[in-house]
Amino acid sequence: MSVLALRLAGPLQAWGSTARFARRTTETAPTKSGVIGMLAAALGRGRDADLSDLAALAFAVRIDQAGTRLRDFQTAQHGDTGKSMPVSERFYLADAVFVAAIAGDDDLIEGLHQAVRMPIYLPYLGRRSCPPQGPVDLGVRRGNDPVQALSREPWQAAAWHQQRNRRNEAVSLTVVADAAAADPRGEALRDQPLSFAPTHRRYALRNVVITSVDVPNPQWAPRALPVPRHHPEDLLTPLPPQHSLDGH
Repeated sequence: MSVLALRLAGPLQAWGSTARFARRTTETAPTKSGVIGMLAAALGRGRDADLSDLAALAFAVRIDQAGTRLRDFQTAQHGDTGKSMPVSERFYLADAVFVAAIAGDDDLIEGLHQAVRMPIYLPYLGRRSCPPQGPVDLGVRRGNDPVQALSREPWQAAAWHQQRNRRNEAVSLTVVADAAAADPRGEALRDQPLSFAPTHRRYALRNVVITSVDVPNPQWAPRALPVPRHHPEDLLTPLPPQHSLDGH
């Protein structure tokens, strides 16, 4: 078993698990369906292709830099009639950084690793208007637990964000991970991809649990020791008592 680590960072990201009419929202962290879709595209699979092998992979994502939620209004015209379409409201995550971990069979993980290094279809962060900032590949790690793998991955936040937390030797980062269906801590999300077919996209429920891992801060700068209070007069030798003028 192996784990593929991915760095998901860019000016804008959008990881929606629900969309109603002209309102397109985003989750606070990458969804499993979104990351699986990115990997399927890197492999060159069509939208009608079987996803069962990718959907069976264990998944977890770490929030290294939460970013800021951004709302945008978009207009469009019908390509054939030129008629104005309804104004759509779309949400994004700006200046966010995540690390995703995908665990599974060695051969499948190695194939995915090669695909993200030389993708057939270029990756994007949830929407086509959201390209990644630099390579997404962080490498393959041994093991079968994506959460454990994330606990060993270096902090991927921007240097300025790490510097802002320089007083902390280690930081606690939130992790959203797959959970067993019977796990009482779990929360159900309709985020298990079944089909990306444009005519009938289908998603099942999956159980997720929110936990955290501690990772070192490379920008850690310990506080200087406080300077003790200093009284220069303490170092002076006291003078002997003076004699009176009459010698007594």
